[in-house]
Amino acid sequence: MKNDKNDIMFDFAAHLQSVEENYKMIQVLDETGKIVDSNLVPDLSDEQLVQLFKDMLWSRALNDRCIILARQGRLGFFGPTAGQEASQLASYLAFDKKDFLLPGYRDFPQLVKHGLPLHKAFLWSRGHFEGGQFPAELHAILPQVIIGAQITQAAGVGLGMKKRGIKQVAFTYTGDGGSSQGDFYEGINFAGAFKAPVVFFIQNNQYAISTHWRKQTAANTLAQKAAAAGIPGVLVDGMDPLAVYAVSRAAREWALAGNGPVLIETYTSRFQPHSLSGDDPKLYRDEASFVEWEAKDPFIRMRIYLMEKGLWHKEQEEDLIKKFDMDILKEVKMADDAPKQKISQFLEFMYEKPTELLKEQIAYYKNKEGD
Repeated sequence: MKNDKNDIMFDFAAHLQSVEENYKMIQVLDETGKIVDSNLVPDLSDEQLVQLFKDMLWSRALNDRCIILARQGRLGFFGPTAGQEASQLASYLAFDKKDFLLPGYRDFPQLVKHGLPLHKAFLWSRGHFEGGQFPAELHAILPQVIIGAQITQAAGVGLGMKKRGIKQVAFTYTGDGGSSQGDFYEGINFAGAFKAPVVFFIQNNQYAISTHWRKQTAANTLAQKAAAAGIPGVLVDGMDPLAVYAVSRAAREWALAGNGPVLIETYTSRFQPHSLSGDDPKLYRDEASFVEWEAKDPFIRMRIYLMEKGLWHKEQEEDLIKKFDMDILKEVKMADDAPKQKISQFLEFMYEKPTELLKEQIAYYKNKEGD
């Protein structure tokens, strides 16, 4: 900076570059299954590594079956998850069952692993009230459909835990589109100001429906948005299960120690449409982008890594995927067999204690329904 004829000069480009140098992407396992940073290899047992891979396979099987169900008209809204298995399941592995999960609408894999029966997830998608009746021991809320709203909710849950002396953390997920919402900034700022034990995830799957993330922001990474809230921000290769787990585990420990929240951007991709409600990614993505990202598929690198350690054989996968699909179909049958909804039930669940008017309406509809 210099003062010349009362004009202040500042090298803004250099300043931006110095900021962005703090947000280099963290990677442990590259696209060929090789370790590129031995210092960050997480301390996971062979059993945990294999289970993580199985969980990812289960998630892909669930995705594939849900696409079929949605096309048959047997689901409501469904957001495909193929490509995001490492981002979702490796991050989830870093948390505890008593930690509080606040998912977005694409985060059913984590929610089911956290304890939601799968048939209830199907019922939620169909708009059935039983899909929102969670087991008492499940520390989670319903998937948030309002983009970014779970970020402010997570800040509140985390602060509540801190005030009650509960030694757990809240963790929440949104997409790159969610990071453009006002709720996102309010949530991370509030959590930062009060040092709430929260881990925020931005799953940067490149597109908010059809809008590329670089059209949403001038920032070179989404992780650097954490700086404005005075909290750590980390960019991680979201197709690398080992890196995602390592960063997520460190973030949980940081938050649990009373240091406040962490923001993690998992740089990943969804291989399929934003949803099955009319979105066609071929209208806004070129073929080369699909080829590029599919070569980074987390299954490729994780499979090679496990095979070289003698922990996996590719022949195992076909039978395992068939088993997963059979298990999923059993849960579909449970959802199909759920009792049909009644108007009186919707009214009964509107409030914890119904108003006098609601009581009259409930009685009226129960009489019509024959109850």
